[in-house]
Amino acid sequence: MEVRFDQVTASSAISAVTIDNWVIAHNQSWAVFSSEGDIGSLLGGLLCNELSFTGAIKTSHGKVAQVSLVEQQRLLDEEIANDDTDFLDRIDEGTRVFDLIHENSQNESLTRTLIEDLDLTHLADSGFRVLSTGETRRVMLARALATQPDFVVLDNPFSGLDVAHRASLARYLATLSQTVQMIVTFAREEDMPEWVDHIALFNHGKLDGLMDKNAWNSHPVIAQLKAQSQEQSEHMMALIRRHQHSTPFENPIFELKDGHVEYTTKTIFSDVSWRIDKGQHWHVKGPNGCGKSTLLGMIFGDHPQCYSNDIHIFGKQRGSGETIWEIKKHIGMVSSALHLQYRVNCSALEVILSGFYDSIGLYNQPTIKERELAKEWMAILHMSQYIKTPFRKLEYGQQRLLLIARAIVKQPTLLILDEPYQGLDYLGRRLMKNTLELIAKENLSQLLYVSHYQDDELASIHNTLTFVFDEKAKCYHAALETVRKS
Repeated sequence: MEVRFDQVTASSAISAVTIDNWVIAHNQSWAVFSSEGDIGSLLGGLLCNELSFTGAIKTSHGKVAQVSLVEQQRLLDEEIANDDTDFLDRIDEGTRVFDLIHENSQNESLTRTLIEDLDLTHLADSGFRVLSTGETRRVMLARALATQPDFVVLDNPFSGLDVAHRASLARYLATLSQTVQMIVTFAREEDMPEWVDHIALFNHGKLDGLMDKNAWNSHPVIAQLKAQSQEQSEHMMALIRRHQHSTPFENPIFELKDGHVEYTTKTIFSDVSWRIDKGQHWHVKGPNGCGKSTLLGMIFGDHPQCYSNDIHIFGKQRGSGETIWEIKKHIGMVSSALHLQYRVNCSALEVILSGFYDSIGLYNQPTIKERELAKEWMAILHMSQYIKTPFRKLEYGQQRLLLIARAIVKQPTLLILDEPYQGLDYLGRRLMKNTLELIAKENLSQLLYVSHYQDDELASIHNTLTFVFDEKAKCYHAALETVRKS
């Protein structure tokens, strides 16, 4: 399939893309890097005829599919709209993985092949809403490939995948590239596909250069973005320090004894004992589906099984009469689950302000001081022009930046960061990583941190909880490595 862009300009509600001239030859695949912005969704919208544009896009005959976090969010919205929990004697887990893939192919043999190739066999009968982030990403790719496309736009396909699945997906895409053309966007240097030798560089939405891999490796854009993110993060830390306060709690901040999570058909983890003392930061590690997000949800109080476990938090026994708001006011939270739940259409400024009240949406009258602080955050994030813009109208990456600011703004005792960089462009990820490193180093909040990338590890986090699968028990256990201060 050949694609020709000629003087193309297109825009969504928030962002725009400009391509003066770009020819994607037949059987040619490209990698796309953007310094800022969600170029992947815009390119997918253009090639799937979902976005209006000026100029000309000429394509030879062929079917196009796309995989993106925006598409994932759309599917989850549909699943939530069809939630039948109120009419059942159990929680509706959503459409089965097998059915989601099969409805796009109507071919049982192809469906089963995709399920096997993308390591979804053990999840075929699971509902979509109970999948982990990485599992969901693999389902979205299987759904796209089930349409048997000639051309696929993959927007950061490795985001949310653990180390093993990133490696297996890289091998799978290398094989797939021999029969299917692809555009693969990437926001991390290590996610550049090895089998691609054509790179398109976008800068502020405009196609800024077409090059081969040798030219990319010597391009100054990465060094420029690192310097820019460092300067921005220093401004952010100055703001955080001005509003610094200390935690009133004694040890332990949190303690779980013999923790377990089990469902009707399986146990996720068991025998997990974990204690967090003042001043400790923790990196929680493990493969997709091991229970990392579930464990963090139990701390936050959003997981129903937090009340069937022996948990002490902030000096109180969970379930001893405390309100959920008494706990949440000392915790900031960023996760893919929270992002997907944040479905209200309040303004960008109100998203940050909601962090003071631990609400999804803003239902309290903020103080003048709180409003001014939220506006300072908008300015540091270079989003002041979007103060009144509805949250759901923003790009996915812009939404994620606001949710991170929402979690940090009240300087919580515990800052829970469950794959915080998902959906961020290169600049946004570097900015937030620099800032979190400084927060941990100066103990402005205690970090509980999840990321599958070695490059994301923070030097100031010395304690790790790693989920390891126990073949005999057929569930995960936790291995702890703790560095105690003398």
